[in-house]
Amino acid sequence: MTSAQPTPSQTIGPFFSFALDWMDATVLVSAGHPDALGLRGRVLDGGGQAVPDAVVEIWDGSAFGRCLTDTEGAFEFTLHKPAPRGPGHAPHIDVSVFARGLTQRVVTRIYFPDEPQANAADPVLALVEPGRRATLVASEDGGPRSLRFDVCLQGPEETVFFAY
Repeated sequence: MTSAQPTPSQTIGPFFSFALDWMDATVLVSAGHPDALGLRGRVLDGGGQAVPDAVVEIWDGSAFGRCLTDTEGAFEFTLHKPAPRGPGHAPHIDVSVFARGLTQRVVTRIYFPDEPQANAADPVLALVEPGRRATLVASEDGGPRSLRFDVCLQGPEETVFFAY
């Protein structure tokens, strides 16, 4: 006799490429704004291969963005650096990634490379193992107004994800 066991969530897609494309919102501030930043990156699977049908959502504390990844797993946003959201917190962007094979979204953060002191004092970043904190910090990508942040879903370079 077997006992009933709860079953996990199930994926039914991906349907992102045609079901959510109307919801693309990659420009959170105009490119001409003096504080505009470019943020780009890729979503990669455990083998380092592009995930061409993921959705990346961001929240900077005041604006929401969504980008569907392209055939190379790439996403791109135009935004501004948010203010810290509390005493002792470093400026950061909240990120959710939805992709094939994930039964639930994964949640992470992007911290800014020009904020080493604030990052060192951030209480959430302090919870992350020191050797893995770098997976949460964007890197400059051709200049201080252009940042890169790749999301690695598995493997040795896996991005740190948070329970929600």
